[in-house]
Amino acid sequence: MRVMAQMAMVMNLDKCIGCHTCSVTCKQAWTNRTGTEYVWFNNVETRPGQGYPRTYEDQERWQGGWTLNRRGRLTLRSGSRLRKLFTIFSNPKMPAIDDYYEPWTYDYETLTNAPLQEHTPVARPKSLISGDDMKIRWSANWDDDLAGAPELAPADPVLTAIRDKVSEKVRLEFEKTFMFYLPRICEHCLNPACAASCPSGAIYKRAEDGIVLVDQDRCRGWRMCVTGCPYKKVYFNHRTGKAEKCTFCFPRVEVGIPTVCSETCVGRLRYIGLVLYDADRVLAAASTKDDTDLYRAQREVFLDPHDPAVIGAAERAGIPRDWIDAAQRSPVWALINKFEVALPLHPEYRTMPMVWYIPPLSPVVDVVRETGEDAEAAGNLFGAIDALRIPVEYLAELFTAGDPAPVNAVLRRLAAMRSYMRDINLGREPDDSVPAAVGMDGETVHEMFRLLAIAKYDERYVIPAAHAEQAHALEELATECSLDYEGGPGMGGSGPFGESSGGVTPLAVENFHLLKERQTADDVTPLRSRVNLLNWDANGGTEGLFPARPAEGAADIDDPGAEAVPRPQGPTDAAGPTGAGR
Repeated sequence: MRVMAQMAMVMNLDKCIGCHTCSVTCKQAWTNRTGTEYVWFNNVETRPGQGYPRTYEDQERWQGGWTLNRRGRLTLRSGSRLRKLFTIFSNPKMPAIDDYYEPWTYDYETLTNAPLQEHTPVARPKSLISGDDMKIRWSANWDDDLAGAPELAPADPVLTAIRDKVSEKVRLEFEKTFMFYLPRICEHCLNPACAASCPSGAIYKRAEDGIVLVDQDRCRGWRMCVTGCPYKKVYFNHRTGKAEKCTFCFPRVEVGIPTVCSETCVGRLRYIGLVLYDADRVLAAASTKDDTDLYRAQREVFLDPHDPAVIGAAERAGIPRDWIDAAQRSPVWALINKFEVALPLHPEYRTMPMVWYIPPLSPVVDVVRETGEDAEAAGNLFGAIDALRIPVEYLAELFTAGDPAPVNAVLRRLAAMRSYMRDINLGREPDDSVPAAVGMDGETVHEMFRLLAIAKYDERYVIPAAHAEQAHALEELATECSLDYEGGPGMGGSGPFGESSGGVTPLAVENFHLLKERQTADDVTPLRSRVNLLNWDANGGTEGLFPARPAEGAADIDDPGAEAVPRPQGPTDAAGPTGAGR
């Protein structure tokens, strides 16, 4: 047993309202610069829909993920290393700009500088690639709220997969009554196909926490990773010639702060936690013969953090004790293996994804309510789940490789929790037969309800901070971040119309506890200047690194007429800026 730690995420789709706040804040933090206009590390898709990029789930076309060869061994669907060598200069198996969208801006100058005239001037859309006038035909959010569904939804690969299982009439009724949102980020897989596809070995999985990153120094722009990723969450920056992807906001995670998409989520639907897994079982689990068994196989890879044998093996593997404690309190572990309500996205790709989803129950409730019946009654809900086969089939294609049994079990557990807790909240005697019908008891239902409905901040995000002894390694990793180069976050840069994302902001400054202190303080005290702590050698002071302090006997700092005297800094300070002798 080789125990390793993995940061993971669970999203409760019942709570997603499709506001796209997570997408916008992620865009502002990581890809608000030229060369990445079409890049969305986080995006929210409407289901049914084609997704982003269009029909990315059609692996017959895009050749992403893994498959089993005739001998039952894992092999990349896009071909062996030898095949990649022969096609390294020509790789047509990846989305074109039309499958994403041609990024645009608007001719605001004409709009704002037009002279007085009879008709209102128009800000025409301008391509950010060519600078020419263009017609907007697609974007990352084109089919939001089933926009254009009669025309666009039939191209949804998941609908195509279940078309033979249901009649055309029922499928059309399903399109009218069932819709939900699916937020997506990089899956940070246990068996990442993008890393295996990279000829230069630029994509790697961090041993400390399992986050998958791109080493920009080693990336040569072959773009095989774009083909290899079945979720199409690796993007190519045409300005830098490098691949980029979601970093799981590792500078924030290292100090115990959740990802930007989680922090800003309006519905509070995201949970982040640590999972312990047996690295020696990953290959065997990913090689499971039957696609419908992959969900259960991956669950067996996860280790019980309360098991004394697992704790001992984790400590021998060098996993810190507070990380083991965090794994024991992890909401991700609880939702996946304790309550068994979270499911992986497309396990049939065999990448062992680490972003899991709780399927939505609300559409089932809505259908019951439309009949005039009590939508919260356990009998009605259970009956609706059994009768409403099409949503279950659709969800099964997304989360369990087409097997409806696990999806049915999850929906029944969610329905039981809703009905059982409703009786309690209304002051009625709870019916213990409701949780018993789904293999649970009242206490377990209470725990699940607290986590899914009223969990506090530190219950939704159980993120152990990186240790001081890992600082040097983390510094080196920070320099390999997929965005640490000219034109990275906040580095500025101009497009055809002079867009700029702002001044220089050191990426790795978030690695230190300063950010956490500022975010949890009652007031915000801005730094006097921006300081990159990784470039500070601890010899002498740096302006802006320490606040000014009044000297002994100086006037009170609150006195408007008093002048603060900074404490001595520089080589003359023998004790150094921290006051500790060397």
